[in-house]
Amino acid sequence: MLERYYVLPKTRQRIRGCWLGSQIERYVERLANARYSPFVVHVRVPLLLGFAQFSRKHGASKFDQLPRFVEPYVCFRARNRDRSRGAQPRREYMWDIRQPIQQMLQWELPGYDGMRRRPERRYPFPREAPAFMEYLRSERGVRPATEINYLRHLTCLADFLRRRSASLKKLSPRLVSDFVIEMSRRYCPNAMGVVAASLRVFLRYLARERILRVDLSDTVEPPVDYRYRTLPRSISPLQLKAVLATVDRASAMGKRDYAMLLLFATYGLRSREVAALALEDIDWRMSRIRVPARKAGHSSAYPLSADVGDSLVDYLKYGRPPSRDRPLFLRTNAPPRAIDSPGIARRVQIYLKAAGVKVYRGGSHTLRHTCVQGLVDANFSLKAIGDYVGHGAPESTQIYAKLDVEALRCVALGDGEEIL
Repeated sequence: MLERYYVLPKTRQRIRGCWLGSQIERYVERLANARYSPFVVHVRVPLLLGFAQFSRKHGASKFDQLPRFVEPYVCFRARNRDRSRGAQPRREYMWDIRQPIQQMLQWELPGYDGMRRRPERRYPFPREAPAFMEYLRSERGVRPATEINYLRHLTCLADFLRRRSASLKKLSPRLVSDFVIEMSRRYCPNAMGVVAASLRVFLRYLARERILRVDLSDTVEPPVDYRYRTLPRSISPLQLKAVLATVDRASAMGKRDYAMLLLFATYGLRSREVAALALEDIDWRMSRIRVPARKAGHSSAYPLSADVGDSLVDYLKYGRPPSRDRPLFLRTNAPPRAIDSPGIARRVQIYLKAAGVKVYRGGSHTLRHTCVQGLVDANFSLKAIGDYVGHGAPESTQIYAKLDVEALRCVALGDGEEIL
């Protein structure tokens, strides 16, 4: 496999002559099978050779000893990096060194997990309230993304109690109030509403399990947030057309992104709903598309529009990487795995910026708002719109559809007599 990337025999001999030569060659073979580019191979192999030399110099003699040399080698490279190649942040530079080494060790060393880019959050109260996370999953049915929010907020609570030299059983209204005030300095009102909701659920659980004698959830008041104080994030049909026109539909990435943008604009889907679509969710015979990952765990089925169907056919035939994985949309970079919802939202942001469309918190929800606004302008009822975009209550639809553009235009252009 090395002959595919290195022409000079002495280069291949130097790699194979290394004490980790066989592992490095197998690693290169796996990269090739996963369709990594030659550029990635040429960047990573020198890093692995340097790691092999460093670990041998510092006493490594067996492959299973290598994990303890990863961080020393990364720090060594970070101290001696060539800054003339660019001002890459130290943390990103260290990750670029660490990632290929960890990947090789994960493939060659059973049980090795390595270091994550973002450390996995751990539940901070395993002794005081050990069953809370299971309560969230089994009784409240929260999603993994919601679990992460709970872990983030409860970690902040644990740090706060540690600084106050207090335990969970000694929580009092004063401590809860001080914690909420402290968090309000770090979060905006909308985010504080999520913090307050998480804290109330946790406090009610502590009272139910007799961990606290008194239910303190009533002491947590959410911030005052006026429901219709902000404008919707929709864009006009002309702006939507400009966004779609910026997509390079000749490339594989453009074919994928164009199909995703049409799904957002046509059906008002969320980014995680698009990310969860699989090949079997497209019923070509019945011209239907099934959306399985709606809120509350239900699914919806839509007629497959001609434009969406054509874009999906173009992507599946000429843009989707060959893969046995079932997710509909895959990353174009190796390895070709499913693109996640944050990645999809970033793609929408890129096209909004390329089209010169300025909108508050632009992203995939911008196109969802646009879909709802189009249905409102077509005089559909809020109930029908809510059912179409997957809302459980009409109040949720009102947030998206609180601006009647045509009525405001009539008021601005006329004398206002028609609305009296």
